Amino acid sequence: MTKTRPRRFQALALSMIAGMTLAVTPIHAQADQGFKAFISNFYETAAQSGITRATYNKAFAGISTPDQDVLQKAQYQPEFKSQIWDYLDSRVNPYTVKVGREMKARHGRLLNAIERQFGVDQHIILAIWSMESNYGAALENPERLHHVPQALATLAWADPKRSKFGRTQLIAALKILQAGDVTPKQLTGSWAGAMGHTQFIPTSYLLYAVDADGNGKRDIWHSIPDALATAANLLSKNGWTSGKTWGYEAALPAGAAKYAGQTKTISQWAALGFTRPNGKGFPRGSDRATLKLMAGSNGPAFLMMKNFFTIKKYNAADSYALAVGLLADQIAGYGGMQQRWPRPEGTLDISEKFELQSRMKELGYYDGEVDGNFGSGSKAAISAIQKRLGMQQDGEPSHSLLKAIR
Repeated sequence: MTKTRPRRFQALALSMIAGMTLAVTPIHAQADQGFKAFISNFYETAAQSGITRATYNKAFAGISTPDQDVLQKAQYQPEFKSQIWDYLDSRVNPYTVKVGREMKARHGRLLNAIERQFGVDQHIILAIWSMESNYGAALENPERLHHVPQALATLAWADPKRSKFGRTQLIAALKILQAGDVTPKQLTGSWAGAMGHTQFIPTSYLLYAVDADGNGKRDIWHSIPDALATAANLLSKNGWTSGKTWGYEAALPAGAAKYAGQTKTISQWAALGFTRPNGKGFPRGSDRATLKLMAGSNGPAFLMMKNFFTIKKYNAADSYALAVGLLADQIAGYGGMQQRWPRPEGTLDISEKFELQSRMKELGYYDGEVDGNFGSGSKAAISAIQKRLGMQQDGEPSHSLLKAIR
């Protein structure tokens, strides 16, 4: 939220703007010199980890300035926490399920081989692929890709909070380059150094990367076999239990919210009145599960098994691991959640979001992907329809808008 500044600060801002043209060049020049000095001096640290001068020079050939996009994202990351249902809507929906099933059909032989070798459910691997790079589609947008050594050097040099991370990951990235798995041009990733189809940071790559296609290189950028096998290897080495699920959706008995976070056997949970809302029983009563209430006592309950916590080795957020589990189940054809999230009155669930986008497309207001995500294109279409109908133009999806255009 923007706060109103006192007038003396407004006057100061105007005077700063007036002098900005004169100041820009020296400031940038000074920053570039500082970055160049960092790159020059950091080689001594890299050399202590076995990085040759030839590798180092290749990594930074033609790079003399920090990555400005990395600087911006590192310094101005928004403090934003979406509700669990909004988080899941954007990741577990008819679009991601449809593409996941298409990928399962296309790569069935590969996925079966990975499942046999590592013991990890192939649907979990597909769900992670979706979550990390939209089944590789994110890698097709060069504007979102960064040269990993430059990005990590920028973090190490400019961001005190991430300096240690940047230095550690930069050394690991240089080791990847030195091993010959990719060329300097191919060593791309996110602004924070997450790489390839399955978004591994360099240190995780060094621990878990697999040459699944047998070409002598571990290439998670261009080889789908390498990328998916690498994800399976991470889960396998962190304790994935073959043949068992990640968890169960459960109905929360009255007064049972006090048990949130506790771990009991499935039989003990059943004795307390926990049931599966799909009417099926709980298998293997001796298995242990932890109760998670992702939306508090008014929302669905989940009994999370060991594999749920193994998924969290990939990403430590409960919401991430739940999304992976739910998406995997739907790709496999097990069905979706039976209970509704406690959404605010008037907001849309995921099926209604898809319906709204579809109807806007049919009316000619929207030409984007029908994926349940309401970005700038969807919101512009909503505003245009709201204007035509004489409604308040807030650009937000709602039941009232959906009813108006049905």
